Amino acid sequence: LGDEHPDVATSLNNLAVLYRLQGRYREAEPLYIQALALRRNLLGDEHPDVATSLNNLAVLYSFQSRYSEAEPVHIQALALRRQLLGDEHPDVAESLHNLAGLYNYQGRYSEAEPFAIQALALFRKLLGKEHPFVAQTLNNLALIYSFQSKYSEAEPLLIEALELTRKLLGDEHPDVAQTLNNLALLYNYQGRYSEAEPLYIQALELKRKLLGDEHQDVATNLNNLAYLYRDQGRYSEAETLFIKALALRRKLLGDEHENVAHSFKNLAALYCDQGRYSEAELLYMQALDIFERRLGANHPNTAAVRKSLEDLRDFL
Repeated sequence: LGDEHPDVATSLNNLAVLYRLQGRYREAEPLYIQALALRRNLLGDEHPDVATSLNNLAVLYSFQSRYSEAEPVHIQALALRRQLLGDEHPDVAESLHNLAGLYNYQGRYSEAEPFAIQALALFRKLLGKEHPFVAQTLNNLALIYSFQSKYSEAEPLLIEALELTRKLLGDEHPDVAQTLNNLALLYNYQGRYSEAEPLYIQALELKRKLLGDEHQDVATNLNNLAYLYRDQGRYSEAETLFIKALALRRKLLGDEHENVAHSFKNLAALYCDQGRYSEAELLYMQALDIFERRLGANHPNTAAVRKSLEDLRDFL
């Protein structure tokens, strides 16, 4: 078909999707950009495939913590899908879901929540109550509630999502592992440690089995389990896992990613608990630098680390 054909663009896009799912973001980006350019050249700016490419590129930027780049592309994709497909289409629901996820990452919970609710209602209406996209959106909305300490609202959504995901996809699927992790996170926030720990361990084992040892989701599960151990005062176990998560995140995501900053912050807090203040101060400084540059000075994560650093210095 030659280099300039819609099917070539589709193949470029699909290969990029695979790389994104594997956490190979640097390899995915140029393919997404090529696919988008080729689709615009061949199909024009107003075509559903162009909207799909915009959506996929925005999702990639979100995973890379490039939020200021992701937001306008998500908004453009949503507007184009509504224009071309109408308000009631699964692709519109997908864009609403993804935009909710972006705002959730940024701590913009009041903006995220209505998009997630709209996406959930639309997926249920168009695809039925038993569909993987419904389960994913239940997860997304539950996380938004969890981060706002709306635990009684989050828990039934996560339990429903877990049951639905297992029913539709089987017990051994990354979405099952993710839901187990999210439910454990909720229990951890509530101090329900004995319920959280086995779920974290199940999620970690499943992610390793399905995705391999070197995947960003594995790093997230290591970090979360370490967080639980720290809350329980199991410092030596927590430190080992925090260090593993940090090393894996740096390897996979680079030194400037938001998740690397989270690892710095968590390890710093652990060292504070142990009275290792000089080590903690350095880690807080590194976390604050990344958060300020990635999320801005007023983001909740930035503010929290800044206060932790100030409190530490006041104590010293």
